[in-house]
Amino acid sequence: MKREMVPDLVQITGAHEVTPGLRRQLVDCWIAVTNTGGAAGFPFPPVRDGEVAPVADELLAGLHPARGRLVVATCGEALAGWVVLKIDPFRLVAHWGTVHHLQTHPGFRSRGVGSALMRELRRIARDELGLEQLRLAARGGEGLEEFYGRLGWREVGRWPGALRFTPDDTRDEVLMLLDPL
Repeated sequence: MKREMVPDLVQITGAHEVTPGLRRQLVDCWIAVTNTGGAAGFPFPPVRDGEVAPVADELLAGLHPARGRLVVATCGEALAGWVVLKIDPFRLVAHWGTVHHLQTHPGFRSRGVGSALMRELRRIARDELGLEQLRLAARGGEGLEEFYGRLGWREVGRWPGALRFTPDDTRDEVLMLLDPL
């Protein structure tokens, strides 16, 4: 078992804060996570730079102090993982945020990086953005409910059979909530 590490966590509120080197590492991490079976938004590996880079650029372009944050975990110069928080500007739902794309680079798995990212995202949501709850959707059949459950999240519903990977592999999408923050 790998030992826990304490990554450096950095919050990014706009695309202008992302260096070309960090952008490259974000894309490479996303490719590595997806191609090793991670549930990170691209369900049909293998993926390559030409598929992932435009999606990463769109995600980075959507960052804004009031509507979207990126939190990255580094160990030295290496990107260990990242996660995104999105906030809808519509007043009716402005009290909650949605978590997207939690990823730990395969070289840093089982060392507490994902947990550290989620704890920091919770702190940012509560203390800096004044949010009251966080939501996420997770791919069923991956053990993610247990991971998030250890961090205080609870399952609030499922979309049965929502995700079809092959004719013989259809899974639920698990809806999870963290409330209160």
